[in-house]
Amino acid sequence: MKRTLSVGLVGAGLIALTLTGCVPNNAGGTAVSVAIADDACDVSTDTTESGAVTFELSNSGTDVNEFEILAEDKLRIVGEKENVTPGQTVSYVAQLEPGTYYTACKFQLIGSPIGLAEFTVTGDATAVDADAAELNDAAVTNYIAYIRSQVGELIPAVAALTTAYAAGDDETARGLFAQTRAFYERIEPTAEAFGDLDPKIDYREVDAVAEGLDWTGFHRIEKDLWPPAQGDLNSDGTSAFLDWAPSTTEERAAFAAGLVADTQQLHDLVNADDFTVSVADISNGSIGLLDEVASGKISGEEDWWSGTDLTDFQANVQGAEVAFGNVEAIALSKGDDGKRLVADIQTEFDALDALLAQYGSIDDGFVDYATVTDAQRKELSDQVNALSEPLSQLTALVLGE
Repeated sequence: MKRTLSVGLVGAGLIALTLTGCVPNNAGGTAVSVAIADDACDVSTDTTESGAVTFELSNSGTDVNEFEILAEDKLRIVGEKENVTPGQTVSYVAQLEPGTYYTACKFQLIGSPIGLAEFTVTGDATAVDADAAELNDAAVTNYIAYIRSQVGELIPAVAALTTAYAAGDDETARGLFAQTRAFYERIEPTAEAFGDLDPKIDYREVDAVAEGLDWTGFHRIEKDLWPPAQGDLNSDGTSAFLDWAPSTTEERAAFAAGLVADTQQLHDLVNADDFTVSVADISNGSIGLLDEVASGKISGEEDWWSGTDLTDFQANVQGAEVAFGNVEAIALSKGDDGKRLVADIQTEFDALDALLAQYGSIDDGFVDYATVTDAQRKELSDQVNALSEPLSQLTALVLGE
């Protein structure tokens, strides 16, 4: 049985295949060489013409590696070749439209991209006339790659966070907390599809208590790192010290180990051979991520003690935008209605991104959400709603309903 998720996101901007023998010519006539090592990903050129682009990948490193082509947002994967083994040379062909991309490698298939470099494709755009099945297959393939990439980066980030937390190095752990969560928040609906995994990783205290669950995961760690003062209240108005006390050293070790184990389980599930998504999952997941913003981030309830809600907010929006970008080619193939809807959605994404940028960024940090006024929160909420309206029409369009 296939494991099918009611989640979404994916990329249909590229159709790729892998060859082990013959190397077809690029539009420019020459294959692009990629020298892969454990700590390097050197691409022989930073520009090529649109069309079928051949990358010749050679791994001189000590372990398995992968090659990725990312969209301009440096998040959405539009093509990848996994499992390039030491000593192997393999050719990978990608159909690329004009635009700005980024190339990178990923040592042992986990962690942050290595050798991230801008890659420009020039020339003429290809008319969107590909068979619908090809567009859908590309969307599913590339979204699964995106999910796996984000979880691959989540694993070492959680390891660093929990190591500092368990050791009592709260200053370091506080500095890692928000950025670590971003990898999870971009793909949050994926974990939610796996039964009790999301509650173990990401439940807030008030939700765990309401459902009679053991409270573990990110937010349990958060409260230890930003401990309340006497008289402080939980987000539901109860005392912050009701059935809670700062974790002991032994409890910290247990919570740290639990989060490591749970994120590793997520990694194993999304890398299973039977893991899949549908185009509807992808499209619906985009609006689902905006729902995450509306249900917890706008109110400030999500990161109640740390005030890092805007990082989660931005990560949810990035995930939603990746999802949209991955089904954009399908939408454009639907004619004038698709073109109008794509333009409307992109306009609202741009407006929301610009609004969030006034408060910081994931890389540089955001302001404490407690400093964001009610009027500013309403402005953010209004823009989320403005985006949600056209985005809610996307699934029906891409499914042709």
